[in-house]
Amino acid sequence: MQYRTLGRTGVQVGSLALGAMNFGRIGRTTQDEATAIVDAALDGGINLIDTADMYGDGESEEMVGKAIAGRRDDIVLATKAGLPMGDERNHRGGSRRWLITELENSLRRLGVDHVDLYQIHRWDPATSDEETLAVLTDLQRAGKIRYFGSSTYPAHRIVQAQWTAREHHLRPFVTEQPSYSILQRGIEAHVLPVTEEYGLGVLAWSPLASGWLSGAVRKGRDITTSRSGLMPQRFDIGADFNRARLDAVEKLAEVAEQAGLTMIQLALGFVTAHPAVTSALIGPRTTDHLHAQLAAADTVLPADILDAVDAIVAPGTDLAPHEKFDTPPALLDPSLRRR
Repeated sequence: MQYRTLGRTGVQVGSLALGAMNFGRIGRTTQDEATAIVDAALDGGINLIDTADMYGDGESEEMVGKAIAGRRDDIVLATKAGLPMGDERNHRGGSRRWLITELENSLRRLGVDHVDLYQIHRWDPATSDEETLAVLTDLQRAGKIRYFGSSTYPAHRIVQAQWTAREHHLRPFVTEQPSYSILQRGIEAHVLPVTEEYGLGVLAWSPLASGWLSGAVRKGRDITTSRSGLMPQRFDIGADFNRARLDAVEKLAEVAEQAGLTMIQLALGFVTAHPAVTSALIGPRTTDHLHAQLAAADTVLPADILDAVDAIVAPGTDLAPHEKFDTPPALLDPSLRRR
């Protein structure tokens, strides 16, 4: 395992980190299976575990808490808040009212008295940056969180939050968690230059592109995954963007084979090769999945392989741009762009 400094915090984390979204009902992973995954991940050198309140409506946090019991101090523990927790209109977002309440809920579910990294799951246009950063600063001073960061923020919102922190003498975000893979490279054009400018640590989620880069998705195969029921459009080969992805996957498979790599090693090695990326978040459902991904922990791709990837998917290009989660609200809701 390679270790990098998480932004400017001084905290050392592995180039691979464990994402726990699949723990529980989402990935149909039992507590025993989740604990086995955590055990194997720690044995493999992973020391950062990332979860969120809304993963299984808190189930993932509860399972992580049980899995890490007795070894909390050896783990950089991260969770997130901000996405809806039920139908109540105020059980979401970045307000002081909600974040204080939900952090206490997360600490209870995790069975800990603090988290190392608390992240705002999505930018909340209804809440000012000053409001959110002020409560996060207070929670940090209270010792309930050590650091805080953002997740899937557009580049201009990352800049705005940094400016707000300086203007109002608040603590700033120190990390960003964006979606990044060979097939979704758009953040290279805007987000990653900004995170480098401000010295933010970057935890890249979906480095295997929801399974497209796992090696299981190939032409001529029946594309069925555990996620296809939740996101069937991502695997509909009748869609132009998915045919483009499949074409790219076939070419990438040739590059990997010629280099003596698995597709997973190529995909994870690509993400961790970017100088702005601290860690790639892997989200295994089984220990077999985990071991296949841990095999990429020491993968360092030479320049000719990275050049070959660039020739297949151009830098800064998203093959499925509609799957981005940082689109400005006015592009999604016509009422926000019309008088």
